[in-house]
Parts: sequence; C-alpha cells; structure tokens
Amino acid sequence: MNQENEPQDPRPEGPNPWMKSLMIWGGVFMALLLVVSMFGNAGQTPATQITYSDFRDKVAEGSVKEVRVAPDKITGVLKNDSTFSTIPVKDDDTLVPLLEEQNVVYSGVEAEEGNVLLYILLQTLPFLLILGIAFFALRQVQKGGGGGAMGFGKSKAKLLTERQGRVTFEDVAGIDEAREELEEIVEFLKDPQRFSKLGGQIPKGALLVGSPGTGKTLLARAIAGEAGVPFFTISGSDFVEMFVGVGASRVRDMFEQAKKNAPCIVFIDEIDAVGRHRGHGLGNSNDEREQTLNQLLVEMDGFEANEGIIIIAATNRPDVLDPALLRPGRFDRQVVVPIPDIDGREKILGVHMKKVPLAPDVNPRTIARGTPGFSGADLANLVNEAALLAARRNKRLVAMQEFEDAKDKVMMGAERRSMVMTDDEKKMTAYHEAGHAIVSVHEEASDPIHKATIIPRGRALGMVMRLPERDSYSYHRDKMHANLSVSMGGRVAEEIIFGHDKVSSGASSDIQYATSLARNMVTKWGMSDKLGPLQYEESQEGYLGMGQTARTMGGAETNKLIDAEIKGLVEGAHKRATDILKKHEDQLHLLAQAMLEYETLSGDEITKLLETGEIDRPDQPSGPAKPQPISGSAVPKAGKKFGGEGGAAPQGA
Repeated sequence: MNQENEPQDPRPEGPNPWMKSLMIWGGVFMALLLVVSMFGNAGQTPATQITYSDFRDKVAEGSVKEVRVAPDKITGVLKNDSTFSTIPVKDDDTLVPLLEEQNVVYSGVEAEEGNVLLYILLQTLPFLLILGIAFFALRQVQKGGGGGAMGFGKSKAKLLTERQGRVTFEDVAGIDEAREELEEIVEFLKDPQRFSKLGGQIPKGALLVGSPGTGKTLLARAIAGEAGVPFFTISGSDFVEMFVGVGASRVRDMFEQAKKNAPCIVFIDEIDAVGRHRGHGLGNSNDEREQTLNQLLVEMDGFEANEGIIIIAATNRPDVLDPALLRPGRFDRQVVVPIPDIDGREKILGVHMKKVPLAPDVNPRTIARGTPGFSGADLANLVNEAALLAARRNKRLVAMQEFEDAKDKVMMGAERRSMVMTDDEKKMTAYHEAGHAIVSVHEEASDPIHKATIIPRGRALGMVMRLPERDSYSYHRDKMHANLSVSMGGRVAEEIIFGHDKVSSGASSDIQYATSLARNMVTKWGMSDKLGPLQYEESQEGYLGMGQTARTMGGAETNKLIDAEIKGLVEGAHKRATDILKKHEDQLHLLAQAMLEYETLSGDEITKLLETGEIDRPDQPSGPAKPQPISGSAVPKAGKKFGGEGGAAPQGA
C-alpha cells in the first residue's frame, strides 16, 4: 500500500514526557525536603526544659559548666554533661555577674531566623499531596472514559498492528467457502481496478454468522493480517454505557477515526450486543441502545458516504438483529461460518498439530471421523488436552492414545475414578447402559456405538456414546424413532431386571431428551399422522429479550391432541425397547457382566461380544462372559447423560 494509507492516530498518545519527568522529580524533591525537616535533628539529644528560677539556683550552687544566652532562650551544659534549656526573664541584669561569680563559661547567641521558604513549603506540603492524589485520580478517570471529562464519547476502537500477532488466511482451515468470500474483499483493497473496470463496487460490509467457536474472530484477524490497511477492532458492548448518548457519540467518533485512515476495515465483534431488534424495551429502558443502533445505521449507509470504510461484524445470534442492519448497503454479504465437515476437521487438526510433537501412529483422519459436530475451537481444545495428557504421563511425543483419551474427556467429561460406588450402584449402572447399547445394536437406523462405560464421567455415572458413520445434516423419521427407542433402553432394562418398584431416577435426562425429540417431531417437523405437516410451535424472543417457545396455533382440543401424540411417540418407543430387550435378554446379561468386569468397552468389542460371547484383550484376562443371576436393591443414580445425540433439531430441518 502507499505511504498515504498508513494509519495516523489523530489523538496524542499521552502527556508530554518532559513534563511527566518534571512532575516526578518535583515530587521526589518535596519528599526529600519533608524527610530532612522531620529527621534533620534526629541525632541530637533533646535538652531538659527547666524553669528560670531553677536555672539560677543551679548556677548559684555551682552545677553549671557552660551557658549560651540567646534573646529568647538560654541553653547550657551541667557539670555532669547533661543539657538543659530555659526561657530567660527580660532585663535581668544580675545574671551575668552571677555567672562570673561562679566561673561559668557563657557566650551570646544570635536570634534564629527561620527559613521562610521552608516554612511555607512545610505548611503547604499536605495540600500539595492532596492535589497530587486528586490529579492522579482524575487522570485515571480520563483514561477510563476515553480522554477527558467529556471523553466518555470517544471511541474505544483499537488499531491493530503487526506486532500484536499476525494471522493470515494460511492459519484458517476447514471453512473454505467463508475464507474465499473474505479473500475477495482483501483482493479488492489490494487491486481495486481489477473490479472497478467491470463496474463492480467493493462490499460496504460483511456479517460473519456462525455458531460459537467456528472461527469468526479468527477470520477477522486473518483479514487484518492480509489486508495491508488500517484495521480497527471493537466489541459491540463497548458502545453502550450507563450515560445517555455515550453510545451514539462513540459511533460517530469511531467513524471519524476510520475516515481519517481510509481505506480501512472496522471489525465489530458480537454486534448483537448493540444491534438487536428495536422496540423490545420496557418503557424507555432500551432508548440508549436504540440511539446507538440508529447512529450506527446512519453512519454505515446514511446521507454522507463513507468511501473506503468496510464494516465487518460477527455474531452467533443473527435472528435477533434488526432488519435495517442486515439490508444490502450496510451488510452486503452475510458469510455463514459453519461447523466443519470431516475434511474441514482434518485440515483444522493439521493446523493445530503443527505445534505438537506427534507420535507416528497419530492419524488426523481417524480423529476427524470420530469428532462429528466439533467446531474449530473444540478441535483446538482437543489437541491441547492431548498434549497435556502426554505431559502428565511424562511422554516425549503425543500418541493416538492421548488423542482418544482427550476425545473421551471432551465428549463425555473427565473420569471420576475417585468416586466410590457400591456393588448395587455399579450393577444398576451396568444394566442401564447395557439396555441402551442392546437397543442401539438392534435398531437398524441407530448410529453405531463408539464406546460404553460405567466409569463416572462429569455428572453421569455411566454413558453410551454413539457416533454417526458420516456427517449428517438432517434426520430421517426412522432414525428419530430409533433414537427414541435407544433413549428408553436404560429405563426398560431397569424395569426388566430389577422390577417396577426398583426403577431409579437415572433415566431423567433420557426422558427429557425423548420428550424434547417427540415434541419437535409433532409440533415442528410435521411427523404426526393425526396432526399433519403443520408447525404448532416456534421459538420466539420474549418481550424483555428472553427466548421462549410458544404454540402458534390451535385451540384446547388441538393442544390435547398434540400432548397425546407426544405421549404416544414416547410410549411407542418404550414398547419397542421392551420388545427388543425381552427378546435379547441373554445379550443384556452378557453385556452387563462384561461392563462390570471391564468397565469400558468399545463399539467393536461390544459387537464381538454379542456375536461370539468373548472379548479378546491382550492386556486383560479374556474368556466368555457368562450371565449370572441378578439380585440386590436398586440404588437411584442421578445426573445420567445420554450421549451421542446432539441437539434435538437437525440442521436444515
């Protein structure tokens, strides 16, 4: 870029360094004067104060060795080397003859004239200290408010430099389409004639939309590293303060800075903090935020043109943004930053694994296949957890085992091996998880089992984790029914093995998941034969900005029918799970006993166990896992989490 495009900060960076040094040395000098005045006479022994009559008596009795006479004070030394002082009586003509009579050495002393400057300084020093403290506090307030008593309206936008960690598009992986959209904006800044000669105009703004952790801010940092123009960054919450009018003033000041540095890019992170729908406030509670939004709308595309200023914003809540903010002319492009697919996850893992010493057995493709639904931030955390595990185990390289253990920790929670469980609790947990697994194996539409464990993890006492064979972007009806049946498998296993009265509360999260899935099937996805393909519920933003789900149509009879259909789906899943587990009760006992013996089984081990009745582990005793008769009480297990399902609503539904 040309030299004229280099960023220029219109405001001074701070006080004059010379003046600042002068103030510091002046303060040091005054402090030294105070110390000298207070402790200058600290080494002298204080004289004893006596009355004038006592002084004359001591002279008369011959106890005084030396006297120094001043107009307002007499000091002297006794023959025992102690000192004294007294206040003389005026016009005492008999004192000198008395001293001569007793052979006392005496001398005259001039009256002391105090240092007026030092006296004034000592008197004013406390006030100077108070003023200095007040000045320092005022400077701190000015810095916090943007520079000065009227500085609350100054923009808090920061100008990024290459010293602050340069990120390029080479560091962005797994979101190729979003990267290409933003690379085009950078190309326009570098070579505008290439587009303008064909009549193309640079986009005025781009809105990055995506789930948390997908790389929106990373993309913005890459733009800052690649564009070669000034890059301002600010958070949406930085605009709004407790003072009315501050937000709008900061918006104006931010665009004034941007105009002075054009062409430039302004990045607003979490723009939903200031760009929410107008008119949702209670009374006048949101007037300040709405004024800020109005000013932002005017500055982005108002009467005055902002040539050369590109606005890039990021949000994970596009549904709450004001429509006027989203129209072309303000945000010409809405760039969706999705959850990466398997190829994207492999590329992201490759970027993060460059910083980690890897063992030869590490296969990023295998890890990517086992982490569906992971965002870029999740994958970065996975690599970091694997590195920490390897360091904890005193290894020089990070092996595949560390990545598998880290994946289990991220997906299912950390192991709680210190948690003490009774035999009854372990038995209840083993049969509960075995019920999930057996139903999953015999439901054709169910995802394959990745791992089953009865080791407490996080808030769960056990877990069956299922992973899809490939990335899926929508659910089919048969898979939804299979998921409902699998979620009921744990409760049904408890009923079959321990009896109706010994059923535990461990299936609470399973029931919650099944109810939510069945409700969505009936009210959102039109999968009820009686109600038809109609939407009966939708998510709405409440009057005070709180999200909620409300039924959009239907009277009392329709609502009863909706509830009946939801109940019918869950009860049907309960019946299918019961039929499967009663038919394969021998497999239920076999798997439960194996889980009690090994605690954790992989999906392949479960498949082999059900086919051959054996588990082959080189490092553990192998052999047939024979069913054993069951007895004992059921102990409720709380906090059970049924894993591997993801959200109830599929993408693209």
